[in-house]
Amino acid sequence: MAIHTNTPPRLSIPTPSSTPCLSSASPARPVAGASLVSMLVTLLAPTLRCAHPSDFNTEPCCWAVAVDVWVVLWASACPWSSAWGSLSVPDTPTGPANPTLTRHPGERHCGSTPWQVGPGPATPSRSFSPPPASTCSAGVRSAGSGRWGWRGEEGARGQWRAVCRVVLHPGVYEEQAELVLKVPVEVVGLGCLGDVVLLVSLEQQCPTARLCNLVFMPVWFSTVVYKTSSGHVQLDNCNFDGAQLQVRGPGTCHARFCSFSQGSSAHFLGVALSLLDSCDFSGSDTASVTVEGAPVTERNWACKHLAALARISTSWTSPGNHSPAGDYLDWHGGATFPPGATVTLEDWNKGETRGRHEEGVCQNTIIDDGWSDSDPSEEEEDEEDGECSKRSNSSLNYRLGHSPHGLSHLLKPDPDGSHPPCSSPSPPLLTPDLRTLTEELQRDPEAQALVGTLQGCVLRRCLFRDGKGGVHVCNHGNARMEANVFRGLTYAVRCIQNATMVMLCNEVCECRASGVFLRLSAQGLIADNNIHSNGEAGLDIRKGADPIILCNRIHSGLRSGIVVLGNGRGSIRSNQIYNNKEAGVYILFNGNPVVSGNHIFQGQAAGIAVNENGRGVIVDNVIRENLWGGADIRRGGDPVLRNNFICHGYSDGVVVGERGRGLIEGNHIYCNKGCGVWVMSSSLPQLLRNYITHNRMYGLAVFCRKDPDGGGAREVAQEGGDRGGQENFQEEGELLAWESDLDSEEERHSARRTISAALVEGNCMSHNGAVGLYVKSSEPLNVVANLVNGNRGAGVAVLQSSQLTRLVANCIHGNGRGGVTVERECRVELRGNGVYDNGGHGVSFRGDGQMVENDVVGNRGYGIRLTDSADIKVLRNRVQPVQGCGIAVLGPAKAVVHDNLVFQGHPDNRKPLLHCSPSNDSSVLRNNTLLKHCDRTSPSAPPWVLENPPPRPLSDTTASLHTSSSRHPSHLAISMTTRITATVESGCHNNGSVFCSIL
Repeated sequence: MAIHTNTPPRLSIPTPSSTPCLSSASPARPVAGASLVSMLVTLLAPTLRCAHPSDFNTEPCCWAVAVDVWVVLWASACPWSSAWGSLSVPDTPTGPANPTLTRHPGERHCGSTPWQVGPGPATPSRSFSPPPASTCSAGVRSAGSGRWGWRGEEGARGQWRAVCRVVLHPGVYEEQAELVLKVPVEVVGLGCLGDVVLLVSLEQQCPTARLCNLVFMPVWFSTVVYKTSSGHVQLDNCNFDGAQLQVRGPGTCHARFCSFSQGSSAHFLGVALSLLDSCDFSGSDTASVTVEGAPVTERNWACKHLAALARISTSWTSPGNHSPAGDYLDWHGGATFPPGATVTLEDWNKGETRGRHEEGVCQNTIIDDGWSDSDPSEEEEDEEDGECSKRSNSSLNYRLGHSPHGLSHLLKPDPDGSHPPCSSPSPPLLTPDLRTLTEELQRDPEAQALVGTLQGCVLRRCLFRDGKGGVHVCNHGNARMEANVFRGLTYAVRCIQNATMVMLCNEVCECRASGVFLRLSAQGLIADNNIHSNGEAGLDIRKGADPIILCNRIHSGLRSGIVVLGNGRGSIRSNQIYNNKEAGVYILFNGNPVVSGNHIFQGQAAGIAVNENGRGVIVDNVIRENLWGGADIRRGGDPVLRNNFICHGYSDGVVVGERGRGLIEGNHIYCNKGCGVWVMSSSLPQLLRNYITHNRMYGLAVFCRKDPDGGGAREVAQEGGDRGGQENFQEEGELLAWESDLDSEEERHSARRTISAALVEGNCMSHNGAVGLYVKSSEPLNVVANLVNGNRGAGVAVLQSSQLTRLVANCIHGNGRGGVTVERECRVELRGNGVYDNGGHGVSFRGDGQMVENDVVGNRGYGIRLTDSADIKVLRNRVQPVQGCGIAVLGPAKAVVHDNLVFQGHPDNRKPLLHCSPSNDSSVLRNNTLLKHCDRTSPSAPPWVLENPPPRPLSDTTASLHTSSSRHPSHLAISMTTRITATVESGCHNNGSVFCSIL
């Protein structure tokens, strides 16, 4: 019978005629063996690595060479390392352990002679007649050679210690019933792999067995060709063709250089420890390796030796080997920088090549409704006449000092002369480095314990290819995978049902679905792996799974890098996540991971997306060079986004879209080509103590994207109908039954915090290319204790605010245009702000509201300018313009101006300090105090100062920002809507966001 295999021959065991040393009549075996070892060590040792099956970059010319050299070198250099040959076998009821079993399989004991089975040349060998039928429980049939019994129940009691090695000659051996191995045995096939084929189902009941150079095919009554439930089996250079290996605890297995093809698989049920080393799995119909059940507490005699072997030959190395961190990554012809490198603003400008982004990075940013933050008003043009000649007098003592205001410490240089982030003319040059795996393990005792765990099934240096599944761990099973390659599968690893796995230094690539799945409270450690080029997410975590993910490279995926959903958790730390077509980390459907210390860069969508009621704690990450927002939060997303570096993006830094929530605190958001933070007015985020600097457009933009004719409904209809870009969150055989995974509706509503307005508090918005804070909103907004300085446009521009926008205790300083601009039909309250040294009017007001107890000092235009349809109360403010009126009521404005203190600015300023148009009879101006230079009794009189109270914002108002703590909601209502897609929402092209332009 001709045997055809797809696997090249790997191990050739010579026949007795060609190699007399295998015969019992060969007296010179030890000498020849010693000389062969010396010769192979000398000649073949340099090529061992290239021929090793685990080196998948170089295919060995012949696997026989690989195994021969490996066996010889391993036996000569480390005779203790052969699990089967060196393990001591316990005494049995029939007598002491066989001394032959304590030697390496390649060695021959002087008193042992192998049993030759099957047709072959006439050589001196020991054979025996078939035992009586009453004593023979099973046998082996060689094609055309009759029936050969190789152990019987009665014969074994007297002969089994001598019958320790069975040599099968080439042929096909078939048995119609299951064979039971009751004595220790070694079965070796002669010739090349494929010459000896067994169509046999074997059950091991003896303490130990070794099978070498055999091909197993399934028999007609079972696909299980070998199973053991108590003893130890060693498999060397065997091929399983459509067959199944089954090991049940406390049984153990050590397989080396074996192939599992054409639907073959290995099943481990409750094993305490088993080891698969340098095996090849291909063409599987299900999972190639299944590990099921918690490890049994009972241990067989081989466990301690396997544990020692696994620890000594551990293959995982220090993190960073073959890391792409040193490679220069090219991204669609754009700016090319090495990952982790420092990118300066000059480098960024030089790398700017995309034409479609140029519209959003021009210096004169045009906003709709005919409003521009770069074109001066007619009054401002008049005021600027002759300004250059008078600018030299701007330092005279008529200026009111305002440096000791409550936020002045954010503008003062540090003791070493460096500038704080708020006042620095250049963006930050340094970002945090990634921690190494060693550093992460030192910080995390739980991960350190998992690294040292050897339990269940250990897979090392194996190749999984061209099948459905790689490794399936379930039902409290334990698996450890080191230095394996998973390629061309549907999925690489699937861990479910409270199972635990450890993945170290593996490569997972080209999977048709996600690379690694974790479900149903699975846990474990995934560290230092290279996960790339998969059809779905690199890692998919859901349904209570809680893994530790450290120092991996997750890149080049056709979907997201990591997806966390359906109450999935996890600790995702110090990974490089880059060049994925969708979000680097995507959190939705109540996913709640900790994402810390990662570098997420050069993605073709958002760096981190939190959607559909996703949560999570996202801290200390570097999120850079992504095509969409660095962080994208919408549709009930409610994360904590803290202390991240979000920079050099091709769009906005942070996007908070429809119904987005969350706490955004302490982040450095800079050098993005769009806005620093882009917020939709229907969302309710909290922005606290962020540094929003050096962005090409607005620092913070709050937009209203609803229209009265049903744009929101059209948006839902568009996204609901476009399913082409949806990620496959519904895997085979699994329903989207999220309700069973989520908390009850009552619990969600009881745990939700009460928020009625978005909060912007304690932020620094400086040196941005347009307006510092731009508001076009239909929802209430609270802006408290922010520093808005050095922006190219106005400090604050409110173009639409149908509900109240409150500006409280802010410092608006040194902006290129006006300090605060409020347009028609806007409701705005200004209270306790300091508006200093801006290039236009201090406050230009055309809407409705009130101004109470503000300091408006040193602005180049009017101090306070009320015009058009303004309806406002101006109470108890202190005002000093440089040029122009202090308070001017122009046109049909309706104003109540009471109890204000107005100082004259430049001595040559001849404009009135308090002015009301003669035709305006609806305004009331009373009890205001005007101080002029000519009224001073002496030229040497002390200068005017702002006292009782000191300059605003007051320090006691802003000090609470450093001690306040904000809580974010942990539960939100669920809504079964689809993920974000590239659809054009109503009116987004008129809202000035590069993110919208991309969509």
